[in-house]
Formats: sequence, structure tokens, C-alpha cells
Amino acid sequence: MLDEQHLNTSDCDCAPTAEERRRLWPSAVTRRGALTLGAAGVVALGVTAAPLLPPAFAAGYPSWDDVQRAKRNQAAKAAEVTRIRSLIQGLKADVAAKQAAAAKASDEYYAAQQAFFDAAQRADSIQTQADAQAASAKQAAEKAGRVAAELYRNGGGDSAALQLFLSGSAANADDLLARLGTMDDLLAANRAVYDSAVVARDSAQNLSNQAKLARDKRDQLQHEAQQKMQAAQAASDAAQVALDNQNQHLGSLQAQLAALQDTTAKTIAQYEAGVIAAAKARAAAEARARARAEAEARARANQAGSGGNDTGGGGGGGGSWGSGGDVHANGWCRPSSGVQTSGYGPRTAVCNAYYCSSSFHYGVDLASYCGSAIYAAHGGTVVYAGANGGYGNYIHIDNGDGTGTGYGHIRPGGIFVRYGQHVHAGQLIASEGNTGNSFGCHLHFETYVNGFPVNPVNFMAARGISV
Repeated sequence: MLDEQHLNTSDCDCAPTAEERRRLWPSAVTRRGALTLGAAGVVALGVTAAPLLPPAFAAGYPSWDDVQRAKRNQAAKAAEVTRIRSLIQGLKADVAAKQAAAAKASDEYYAAQQAFFDAAQRADSIQTQADAQAASAKQAAEKAGRVAAELYRNGGGDSAALQLFLSGSAANADDLLARLGTMDDLLAANRAVYDSAVVARDSAQNLSNQAKLARDKRDQLQHEAQQKMQAAQAASDAAQVALDNQNQHLGSLQAQLAALQDTTAKTIAQYEAGVIAAAKARAAAEARARARAEAEARARANQAGSGGNDTGGGGGGGGSWGSGGDVHANGWCRPSSGVQTSGYGPRTAVCNAYYCSSSFHYGVDLASYCGSAIYAAHGGTVVYAGANGGYGNYIHIDNGDGTGTGYGHIRPGGIFVRYGQHVHAGQLIASEGNTGNSFGCHLHFETYVNGFPVNPVNFMAARGISV
């Protein structure tokens, strides 16, 4: 999740190309509408989202004609000023409250997700110990069996019991010990051998019981994490709708308030023209950013086509670079062209003044540069797109076959897909950032099987991809 290697942390205005935006957000579905639908979908799953708009907004917003009429009468003007101030305050308060709720839900989701991941890792570890101890128990019981066989060959002991023991096969230590426990001559001849086998068997059973409890706890935490994810998605969508609403109305409201309070000869038409000009300026800036991103994408494509450093056919993990987004015949691709800077598993935690890296890393870090492209490693459905505590901005894709992928530390404004959207392998879904508990711009990439995190290096290697 975290990357100790500092790279260029200056953000760029990278964004999807115009064509990619048309594919991601069709004109028939606005960003605000899509988020509203996403929140409604989460509510349908049983999570109650906060109202998307505060009740005070039901009265609507004043038009410039309303402002013009109010300015002709002192009492009407005062009332309109009060109304507009209330609307501005309501917009800001609504955004602040919903963003705070989203941040809280995000942190709760992250904590629940990490608790589940930790429990899954602990259950696997205990089960591995139990399996090893069971094998040791069987070996100890087989050793006791060999002692019994030696007794039989030497003519000692209860011949009938020994023949019964040697005539059958035992599947495990319990079977062997059940037979050996009836052989008094064996116990008298070599009690230590039998006792060591019993201890090993009991230890294996104890560990198996612990593993069962650990799996039960893991499953409970997985359910809780799923609920927290749904709640966080609903809160994130509600906050985005509130912000979109503020962005849509705040400029006009502030200009209308200024027009009502203005005592100079400046006309209301001039204020309205200023609002329109500011909107055009924002649109022009976005267009320039898109054009710059398209030019960079074309340059990278040309470099790759001419045998540049970014070639590699999807390989490149473990210290070398590889081409992200190049889909293999099996439908999988490398999610980034970045170099691997941190692998999966235990590691030494690193801290700064605000947070520490995790001591167990549930993914791999692929670092390219701030704003670089992040691609869907496989086709599937976006089941989460938003903030996720220490992961920062995060996307989770369910592949529909029991597997999934996660993408963390996405830059602010760098999520290009929405909750519930179907994506295809190699599709641009985000851009690299430094959000959450991160130490430099990079992609934190995770892979899941039945919701459990697994080593992405092994998981992707089995699909012909090197990370």
C-alpha cells in the first residue's frame, strides 16, 4: 500500500481524453445523475444514505429577474439578500457536513477492511500450522506403528492385536493411535513413542480448532467490511452530489448577492455576464487540460511504437518497467507501467509526522509518476469508487468470477469511473496519486480471491502478467 521511494510529487492535470470521457460518462448520463443513481443503488442494498439536498433547497434559487425586481424595492432587496445569504450558507454547510460524513465513513471502511484482511491472514497462518502439525502427528503415529511391526516380527506382544493392526490402512494419526492404543505390549515396550504421537495429534487438533475460530471471525469481519464499504460509497456519492450542487449555484448566488448590495452604477447584466465568463474560463481550462493529456498520451504511444523505454508487452515487475493497459489474450493486463517499489507480505513500518506504513503489505506498489495512467487489470463491475482511509482514493472492481482487483492512492479528481459501472480490461480508470497513507505518487495494487487478499505477484503471474 505504501511506497518508501519518493518520486516526483508535483501533480499534473492529467485526465481522460475526450474520447475516453465520452465512453466513461455518456452524454445521456450526467456526473451528478450517475452519482445519484449510484447512491440510490447502495440504498437499495440496505444502506440508508443522507438526503442528497437539504430541505431548504426545495424553495429553489433566485433568478436574475428576481434580483432585478428586488433591487427596485428596499424591503424586497433586504429580504432577497437574507434569502441568498441563507442559500449560500446552506450550500456550504451541506457540503461540509456531507464531506465530514464521507470522511468518517471512509475511515470506518478502511479500518473494517484492514481488520478483515488481518483476520484472513491470521486464519491462513494458523491453518498452515495445523496442517504441518497434523503431518507431524501422522509421522509420529507411523513411527509407533513401525515399533509395533518390529514387535510382531520378533514374536513379542499380542499376535492377534498386531495382525489386526497390520492388516488395515490408516488415513490419519487418529486411526493409527486408536489401533495402537489397544496394544498393551507396545505401550509397555515403548511408551515414549506412543506418547509423542498423542501429543502431536492433540496439538494438531487444537490448532485446527483455533483455525476454525479464526475463519469464523474472518467471515464476520468480511461481512462488516462489506457493510462499511456500502455505507462509505453512499456517503461519498452524497458528498459529491452536494459539491456538484454547490459548484452549479454558488457563483451565481454570490454574484447576485453582490449585485443587490452594490451601490455603484454597475448593472445586474454585468454581474450575470461575469458569471457566464467565469464558467467559460473554467471550461476552457478543462479543455486545455484535456488537450495536454491527449498530447501526452499520443507521445507515449508513439514512443512505445518506436521501441521506447515503455515497451515490454505487459511485463516488467520486480524493478523493471512494463507497458500498462496492454491486454493479453486471456483478458488480463498490467494495471500500470510503473516499477515495483514494494512487494506483498511483511515489512518494516515507516512513519512520518502523520501516519505509518503498514507492517503487512496486502498488495504491490507500482510507481510511475504523478498523474500517470491506471488501467483496469480485468473486465468487471466497479463495486467501490471513492475515499478509503489509508488507501486514499480507491477503486475496487469485482470480476464476477470470484476474483477482484483494488487500486489505491489515486490522485484527487483522478477517479474516472463510477460505482456500478462495467469496465473492460485495459480501460483507463484512474490516475496515479499520493492520497491516503502514502509516501510518494504510486499505485497500490491488490488482488482478491473470494474477497480475500492474495499475493498480486503470484496471482498475476498465473495469468501471464509480471508485476
